Amino acid sequence: MTRPTTRRTVLGALGAASLASTTVMITPGAANAAPPKDLRRRGAYDRFVAQRAAQDAFSGTVLIAHHGQPVLARSHGMANKDQSNPNRSDTVFWLASITKTFTALAIAQLAQQGRLAFHDTVGAHIDGFPTEVASTVTVHQLLTHTSGVGRPAVGGGTPPGLDWNSFDEVMDGTLTLLRQTPLQFAPGTRYAYSNDGFFVLGAIVARAAGQSYFDYIRQHVFAPAGMTRTDFYSRPQVLANNAIARPYWTQRDGTRADFATSPYAPFSTGPAGGAYSTVTDLLAFVGALTTGKLLNPAFVDLITSGKQALPPSQLPSQAEFYGYGYLNAILNNRRILGHSGSGPGAANRLDIYPDLNWVSIVLSNYDTTIDPIVELERELITR
Repeated sequence: MTRPTTRRTVLGALGAASLASTTVMITPGAANAAPPKDLRRRGAYDRFVAQRAAQDAFSGTVLIAHHGQPVLARSHGMANKDQSNPNRSDTVFWLASITKTFTALAIAQLAQQGRLAFHDTVGAHIDGFPTEVASTVTVHQLLTHTSGVGRPAVGGGTPPGLDWNSFDEVMDGTLTLLRQTPLQFAPGTRYAYSNDGFFVLGAIVARAAGQSYFDYIRQHVFAPAGMTRTDFYSRPQVLANNAIARPYWTQRDGTRADFATSPYAPFSTGPAGGAYSTVTDLLAFVGALTTGKLLNPAFVDLITSGKQALPPSQLPSQAEFYGYGYLNAILNNRRILGHSGSGPGAANRLDIYPDLNWVSIVLSNYDTTIDPIVELERELITR
């Protein structure tokens, strides 16, 4: 087990002199300006990530890019310990909740085409839900985690759905359970993060598009963005594919076990968290998103803008909001948007700095927190 790392210890470990030298003025069009040394190879960020890896507190790949061009790409640890396969820049990682950015994008694409609206209720697109859900819960509320849709925590019991063995069973089985689950609170009255709400959004995508959610995302998000190594992989596919990093799940005694081989590993986590990708594919996604290749810029602004105020997180910020499937933070008067992703054997972060033209991606096949890494990245980029 590793000792908790605070913001003070992160910055202190690197030395005040090193951090003091990172103040950089970045202006539009400065694509050819040399990036600050602390964000390049062997700089403060690179050294800190290596230090975390040496402590067995990080396993994965990091990428930092400026104006769409990688400044630093570095991998640590093992993708598959049993086969001694190291993590690499093209290793495929389980994204977990970063998947929500794709689901939200699909909703916005269909809204742009007039095939659904953000004020539509669940009942306008999906049958079988009780009236309290069908006539009151809206797409907007599902996207902002204010719908009240969601199952209570399972606790120590066995989670449902472990016998589902296809993507259709995952979708249909989850929706069947949700149709039987009362709302946790009146829609629109509070915020409660809901993976189940994004399953409902995935079903709305499928109904509005006339094809499966998974095929829609492959054809209308992954393919046009040039994400050639990104897909929704099932548990059997993860076990059979050496290009995919195994998720190493921290046990109570501090050891790590391969979650993909666990009896608790589901077939897929669907529209809420079932996508797998690489750092380079995610950089391609950011480029396609921010240049209007996937969505009209007005709709990009709409989905990435903050809608719901969030309580303080572990990462420092002046303000933090949830948009439509995108997290928003303001730090040092700079906007950061993207999403995190976590689960047994996964800890990820996609950070986009739209006014500074920086992108940072951290993909890990450990579930040890990556907050110290993300915190340092944000300090160095926004100072």
